[in-house]
Amino acid sequence: MHDLIDLKTYPLDDLSADKGRALVARCRRQLATDGMFNLDGFLCADALRQSLAEVRPILETSAFTHRRQHNIYFADDIPGLPAEHPALTEFETINHTICADQFADSLLCRIYEWTAMAVFLAAVMDKHELHTMSDPLARINVMSYTEGEALNWHFDRSEFTTTLLLQSPVSGGDFLYRRDLRSDDDPNYRGVGNLLAGEDHDVKQMPLAPGTLNVFKGKNTAHRVTPIEGSDPRIIAVFSYFDRPGVIFSDDEQLGFYGRSAGTSLQ
Repeated sequence: MHDLIDLKTYPLDDLSADKGRALVARCRRQLATDGMFNLDGFLCADALRQSLAEVRPILETSAFTHRRQHNIYFADDIPGLPAEHPALTEFETINHTICADQFADSLLCRIYEWTAMAVFLAAVMDKHELHTMSDPLARINVMSYTEGEALNWHFDRSEFTTTLLLQSPVSGGDFLYRRDLRSDDDPNYRGVGNLLAGEDHDVKQMPLAPGTLNVFKGKNTAHRVTPIEGSDPRIIAVFSYFDRPGVIFSDDEQLGFYGRSAGTSLQ
């Protein structure tokens, strides 16, 4: 893995050593204070170039275009909330997605499946253990956003999200977030409505450079990516880990996200 990941700076392969323990402690502190942490330059330069070379042709020829009108909850309605409530304002998200079975022998898959990745994330998230996803489509996704396209405001369903930025656009594509907009006990619909109306002054922007690993707690933190400007797309890999083995999306979920189910043969 030394040829793929900067293990001198980020010693995922030796978390019991002083430098490994310090890395875990730093990431835990950043999660506690910011709800996320970044490992800049996590992916080595040559590995970044090769990863892009592996996924770009697939994105250009075989990606599923996911175009969706949605509210921040990705739900048709919220019990007890009238349809006209500002918290249910709808936006459009557009991206182009390829799935793990389309780049099964890639560097990204090697990194995702490397046992030390799950061990490191479990240590940082204070979990007994984490597992790669069993879903052959959803375990790793690579998403591309081209000019004018965006990922709009939403909350994540999972406790945390792990991403690896592969390419930045010329302009736009900014990652915006509003930490702790809601809690498990308080949905804060009024605050959500204010955010969507552009009236929340606590929205922050997180700059990300290609090769950066980002781990983000997005279940109660609203976030979005602004529209892309220019000819270079924003390309990002999403790694999915769970605290239990064997997690698989339903056929309906696979069809909704990827336009096909796991049983559908690739063309």
